[in-house]
Amino acid sequence: MLKIAYHPIYKHPLPEGHRFPMHKYELLPQQLLHEGTCTPGNFFEPGMPSDTDILRAHDVAYFNALKKGQLTAREMRKVGFPWSAELVARELRIAQGTIEGCLFALEHGVAMNIAGGTHHAYSNRGEAFCMLNDQAIGAHYLLAHKLARRILILDLDVHQGNGTAEIFSNIPEVFTFSMHGKANYPFRKEVSDLDVALDPGTPDAVYLKLLAENLRTLEQRVQPEFVFYLSGVDILESDKLGTLGCSLEGCRRRDEMVFQWCRRLKTPVQCSMGGGYSPQLRTIVSAHAATYRLADQVFF
Repeated sequence: MLKIAYHPIYKHPLPEGHRFPMHKYELLPQQLLHEGTCTPGNFFEPGMPSDTDILRAHDVAYFNALKKGQLTAREMRKVGFPWSAELVARELRIAQGTIEGCLFALEHGVAMNIAGGTHHAYSNRGEAFCMLNDQAIGAHYLLAHKLARRILILDLDVHQGNGTAEIFSNIPEVFTFSMHGKANYPFRKEVSDLDVALDPGTPDAVYLKLLAENLRTLEQRVQPEFVFYLSGVDILESDKLGTLGCSLEGCRRRDEMVFQWCRRLKTPVQCSMGGGYSPQLRTIVSAHAATYRLADQVFF
């Protein structure tokens, strides 16, 4: 059975007119239930992670300041959300959803998190709606518990996974791959183990060809025992914060390619949603929902 991390806290109240589409975290589970992709039994509510789990990926001084609301106004402006204790609790639940998802993926082949993909969170700071790096926390959990020795983070969000690259810059057991828009934030990129920067307007055919080529490279170079997949739907041509030219069908074929690749390699995969900022919320939800349908079809 496809297991999906979700908690009502994922939909966090924001000031009126805020550009982050927080409502998608409420609408996506509803859509999956409405269309019959999922039943209530597919969803699990994550608990709270231990400080030990967080501190494998994040500096203690930063984590303590985040928990206590002691980050500066400038630091919170870089995050993009106003600080609150509930916001921190949300981040912790998301991280735990990814940790528990790792365990379900080891059992079933795949697991999902309705939120997550917070790849702009560095070890010592947050940026761009990201405060705790859920997939970095999950990867460290697997290593610490000797559940995987060679891990691939496959980041296909339109924005480079700069925080993830920094966290794993000196950890050879985790291979970071990011295929992203060349002209997108962050404008000062970090160095992943493998970066593929795409030109503005890159269409489906070019995108999918490059992905197929790089999956072959990763198979030979990494031979992963576990994959973290960041399936951002901000690669869509309609995305307000993206620069690529992909269609909904191209996004669907991307997900299908990744899940089939993991299934063929018999490599467990944990999937976090990442970004999506199209003007119409229904476009975002539709693109994300297709990811769940494909995970279910390919693995079950």
